Amino acid sequence: MTIDKTTIRTVLITGSSSGIGKACALRLDQLGYRVFAGVRKPVDGEALQEIASERLTPVMLDVTDEGSIASARELIVGEVGINDSFSLVNNAGFGLVGPIEFQPLKDFRQQMEVNFIGIVAVTQAFIPLLRQSHGRIVNIGSISGINAMPFQSAYCATKFALEAFSDALRVELRPWGVSVSIVQPGDIQTPAWQKSLNGADKMLANWPPEAFARYGPIVEMLKKMAQGARGLPADEVAKVVARLLSESTPRARVLVGTDAKLLALIESLPTLLRDWLIFRQLPKYG
Repeated sequence: MTIDKTTIRTVLITGSSSGIGKACALRLDQLGYRVFAGVRKPVDGEALQEIASERLTPVMLDVTDEGSIASARELIVGEVGINDSFSLVNNAGFGLVGPIEFQPLKDFRQQMEVNFIGIVAVTQAFIPLLRQSHGRIVNIGSISGINAMPFQSAYCATKFALEAFSDALRVELRPWGVSVSIVQPGDIQTPAWQKSLNGADKMLANWPPEAFARYGPIVEMLKKMAQGARGLPADEVAKVVARLLSESTPRARVLVGTDAKLLALIESLPTLLRDWLIFRQLPKYG
């Protein structure tokens, strides 16, 4: 297939193997973008190719590995023409839940490394290409970057950091016409819920008896939340991303979902009232 490099729109999406990243890759592919879909396993890339057009190209990309990022950059820079538009969708991430008191620091660090430092690393690598094409960056954040919920401290911390990074970067790159937007979804139907549950099970296996004595009811609540997770289809986020990549003046931030808008409203309340509303929803523990 011969690609017309004077009209092609190119986008790199990290974390495309499932959930929001996969939905973005497929939707943008359908809209005619040349999609570079970042995945960590060849089998995930093959699965995407089976349901996408021949424009979609899987790229092996581990956002915590500088060598992997450099290889992906070399591949993509070699394909993007001087007149191409190029955009970056930072989506890679995962979530862990649990009380801070018993959360291993290595797990906290790993979540920060993937969800935040990885985004910084990928963005740094592609800024020259974004500058060249006056491109766009869309960061997939969360309502958890506005509303920090108990027992989700690590995940929320990464999303709060991403809010700050997006605000700073948006102004830094303004002279070159590079827009920076952040999407703030509420609950979304993705495999991340099951992954979070699996991670919690591993953590619980190493808990001392006093941890269960203090937080037992919370553990059961978190398990039920993960097992019965509900939310919008991931494609609802993909639709927002597509709009941000095509609007003449993309918005800086977009809430996605009624629950996200409600939590944003709760966060605007006086702190004592906000804390009381959240605490009263928790089972008794302590």
